Amino acid sequence: MRAAIIAVSLLLLVGIGVFFVGGASPAIIVAPEKVFHWPVIGSVTNTMFTSWFVVIFLVVLAFSVGRRLSLVPSGFSGAVEAAVEAFYNIVVQVAGEKNGRRFFPLAATIFFFILTSNYFGLLPINNVIGLTEVNPGFADKHVAMSQSEIPIVGLNVAYIPTTPDAVDLAAGEKAYIEYNGVPKYKAAKDDYNDHSNSAPVKETSSKESHSHEGETITGFNGLIAPYFRSVMTDVNAPLAIAIFSFLFVEFWGLQTLGVSYLSKFFSFGKLLRGDILGGIIDVFVGLLEFVSELSRMVSFTFRLFGNIFAGEVLLLMMTFLVPFVLVDVFYALELFVGLIQAFVFAMLTLVFAVTAVSHHGDEAH
Repeated sequence: MRAAIIAVSLLLLVGIGVFFVGGASPAIIVAPEKVFHWPVIGSVTNTMFTSWFVVIFLVVLAFSVGRRLSLVPSGFSGAVEAAVEAFYNIVVQVAGEKNGRRFFPLAATIFFFILTSNYFGLLPINNVIGLTEVNPGFADKHVAMSQSEIPIVGLNVAYIPTTPDAVDLAAGEKAYIEYNGVPKYKAAKDDYNDHSNSAPVKETSSKESHSHEGETITGFNGLIAPYFRSVMTDVNAPLAIAIFSFLFVEFWGLQTLGVSYLSKFFSFGKLLRGDILGGIIDVFVGLLEFVSELSRMVSFTFRLFGNIFAGEVLLLMMTFLVPFVLVDVFYALELFVGLIQAFVFAMLTLVFAVTAVSHHGDEAH
């Protein structure tokens, strides 16, 4: 009986979400949106802005926990210390005591930064609050994403309400849309070239009402450039981490083995000794090693970017289609994916670092 009541309640909650609390139609945009422009830095994207908050959070957390270290850890500081110690033990198991201490700072930084970024991207402040971007015109039938706008500290800030007033615009709306006093977009009908039979087009702002085939449309019709967005949905973020990972691995290899480390990429010993066939094989294998080493940056980047971006799209779509209950399952999935992707990135960096410093020793053995 209790199970039946729970099942019926869940179905009822799903029905309420689908029919009465339908979210705004999401706009899937790969490139990060620019939300600020500062004279020194230039354009600041929402993923960059979010990454600053992640870094500040980690720095404050490190100082806060560091000041509370004790022989018998407890509370939140004890939990953080336990997590760091557990990760350190994994690193030592993979790389050994000596190399573990050497590689731990980079591996731990990668792991905790990616993990925190992924979990920060799941907070409800992401993708719902930001600057307004007026509608550039609609082809076919389209539903405006956001219909609510409020001024905050002199800025027009848009947000996605619980039940937005969707506006259907038929194909080819003929209008100039003026943004901050400057005509920015124009959508034309197929017959717009016939100026002799067309009335002058009225210039309106995104907040003014304008008519469309006898129907007056009021309010804000456009998209949101959110202030906060998951950091790893910007391909530049995982690419930057992948480049740092690659550089440190090569540095450790050269530091440990010297110039001889490069012989795994450029092996001409047999050719110089007259072994033509063996020398050609060694050169070809070295070329493959070199290409494989460079391709790690690409694989690292798109593995992380693809999984996190796909998760963001999945959550946006499920929130739009089924706002309650079912979306919680996908949130739990993204919690797991965020942890796994951070762990995989850090562990692959660690494994490649161990391989780089022990390559020649294993070969000689």
